[in-house]
Amino acid sequence: MFGTSGIRGAVGSTITASLALDLGRAVASEGYETVVVGRDSRDSGRVFVDALSAGARECGADVVTLGLASTPTVARAIEAFDADVGVSVTASHNPATDNGFKLWNPSGQAFVATQRDAIEARLTDGEFELADWAGHGTETTRDDAVAHHAAALESAVDIDTELDVVVDVGNGAGQVTATALTNLGCHVETLNAQPDGSFPARPSEPTAETCARLTEVVAATDADLGIAHDGDADRMMAVSEDGEFLSGDALLALFARHAIDEDHQKIAAPLNTSLAVDDYIDPVGGVIERTKVGDVYVAETLSNPGFAFGGEPSGAWIWPDQTRCPDGPLAACTLASLVSEAGPLSSLLADFEAYPIRRESVETDQKEATMDRVEERVLAEYDDVETIDGVRVAFDDGWFLVRASGTQPLVRVTAEARDADRADELLEAAQSLLD
Repeated sequence: MFGTSGIRGAVGSTITASLALDLGRAVASEGYETVVVGRDSRDSGRVFVDALSAGARECGADVVTLGLASTPTVARAIEAFDADVGVSVTASHNPATDNGFKLWNPSGQAFVATQRDAIEARLTDGEFELADWAGHGTETTRDDAVAHHAAALESAVDIDTELDVVVDVGNGAGQVTATALTNLGCHVETLNAQPDGSFPARPSEPTAETCARLTEVVAATDADLGIAHDGDADRMMAVSEDGEFLSGDALLALFARHAIDEDHQKIAAPLNTSLAVDDYIDPVGGVIERTKVGDVYVAETLSNPGFAFGGEPSGAWIWPDQTRCPDGPLAACTLASLVSEAGPLSSLLADFEAYPIRRESVETDQKEATMDRVEERVLAEYDDVETIDGVRVAFDDGWFLVRASGTQPLVRVTAEARDADRADELLEAAQSLLD
C-alpha cells in the first residue's frame, strides 16, 4: 500500500474517503495524539482531509487543519504546533486524477519502514482503538502555518542584493516561496500562482518540457533566475538567467558543493546520481554516500552524523540542519542566496560537466525473478557491486544500474560514463545481463 512517497493513486478507486477515514483511525490508534493535516490544491483533498480528521478524532486524537499548504509547510508545522505527526493530503507531481497521503515525523522525516508497516497492518486488519462517547478528539484550524514556514526560510538564508526571480507555482501549494523571497528583498513575478488542482497551465511535475513558459519568461527578461515547483512544492527545479532549464544533477552538485564544510563532507544521493556530481564536489572534499532511490531513503541516511546535504535529481532537496523533509521553497531561497552571494547560475555551474547517460527499459511480468538472475550474474562477474536497490556496478570511468520499476512491469537499465562510447559499452554490458 505504501510506496516510497506514501500512499497515492487514482481518486475514486485507490484513494477514497473510506481509506482516509481508516488512515486517520490508524494514525490515532498508533498513539499519535495530535495530528497536523494540510492539503495541496486538488479539490478532492477537501473531502479526504475531512474524512481523515474524523477518523483520527474518533480514536481520540486532536487534529490541527492547515487548509491549503505545501508538504514542507505541513512537515514544519508538526514541531511548530507541538504535534506528534503530520499528514499531507497530496499526490505530489502525479496527474490531477490522483491523490494520496504522506506521513511525517516532527523532525520532518517521512515515516520510516517500521512506522509505515504498523499503519498498513491496522488498515489491512481494521484494528482501530475507537474512543467512547466522551473520548473523541478536537479539531482546530490554524491559518499561520505558511507564515511560520516563510519566517523559517527567511531566517535560514541571506540575500544581499535585490534579485529578480520568476516563480512558477504550477497551480499548486508553493506560494510560500514567493512570499519568502519577497520578504527577503527580491522582486518576484509569479506564473500559474492560482491554486487549481486540475493543473490547467502545465502538468504538475516540473520538467524542461512542462516548464517551457518559465524558461521563455526568464530568457526574455532581466530575471536572475526562475523557480518551478510541483503540486505540493516538495520539489524544486530551476532556470538560469540565460533561460536554461538546469538538470537535477547540476542542482544537486551545486547545492552539495556549497553545503560541504570541514565537519560535514558527506552527501546523500540515490544510486542513479550522475558521476558528474562526484567529480564536481571532489575538489572540496565531498563524498557521496549512495542510497536507495526515493527521498525517504535519502532522509534516513541524513540522520547520521557528518552529512551536509542530500537530494535526488528529481528535484527533492534536503538540508538536515533545517528539516529532513524535502523543502522546495527552502531550495528556492537557498539558490537565490547563492546567486546573490556568488553570481549568476550560468557562472556558478560553468565548470559542471554533464556526462553521457543512457537509459533503456525492458518489459517483463517477472521482475523479481529477472532481478534475482541479474544479481547472481553480476556478483559472479564484477567486483564493485551495490545491491541495496537493484544492482549497480561501478567502474573507474562509469557505472551501470539495473533496477526493477516500482510501479510498472519494467526493468530499467541506466549507464553513464565520462566518454560517450564507454557509456554505450556499459549499457550494452548491462542489457546483456537480461538475456
